[in-house]
Amino acid sequence: MGDWKPILGLPLWFWLFILPTAFAFFCLFFRRPAHRILSPIWRVLDRIYALSGMIAASFMVLILLLIIGQMVSRWTDTIFPGGTEFAGYAMACTSFFAMAYALTHGAHIRVSIFLNMNSFLKFWLDALAMLISAITATYFARYAVKTNYFSEMLNDRTQGLDKVPEWLLSIFAMMGQWPWHWGDTWAKTSSDMVFTPVWLPQIAMSIGTILLAVAIWDHLFRLLVLRETQIVRESVE
Repeated sequence: MGDWKPILGLPLWFWLFILPTAFAFFCLFFRRPAHRILSPIWRVLDRIYALSGMIAASFMVLILLLIIGQMVSRWTDTIFPGGTEFAGYAMACTSFFAMAYALTHGAHIRVSIFLNMNSFLKFWLDALAMLISAITATYFARYAVKTNYFSEMLNDRTQGLDKVPEWLLSIFAMMGQWPWHWGDTWAKTSSDMVFTPVWLPQIAMSIGTILLAVAIWDHLFRLLVLRETQIVRESVE
């Protein structure tokens, strides 16, 4: 972890792993104040999870539209450049944006054979599993963001035929810049179509993994405060 640069004088791994773990112990031993602190945050996070699920569903619809577009192009003997690549990007966006929503609705596979033995063992094993999962997901999210950063730094481009307007890239580039740099960005922007940079579809991976890590930490805190897991599979009739 030698490349985990310090933030506010402390290394990044402290903010990503030590601080949330310490807060988990706070939730374990001080349930009432933790509940007062987290209750309004939980309402906001539940809306964010629902929004990520809607975004994932929108990309799934986009996959359908891209497939229809490819079918129409074959019937009319026209060219649909990059259709396959864009469908792959949409599929990746669907998968990563859906992870946090799927977790909160019990759609992820959870092996519960030992959790059904007794309530005491269920609580502690569930808490331990969530802690390990949260640390793993946070580690994955950190390197997903780093991969995104390196792809932009190396100007890595797609190997397919897909192209996007350069102004679209400038809009996304603005999100990682200070406002006083926006003028320079748009001064260098043209109306040309350019090959898709790899960092553009990788943004979904970064956001999706961050949301998953947040969701697992969130449900660990809920388990420790409420003494009961809030990950419940929806019944299907």
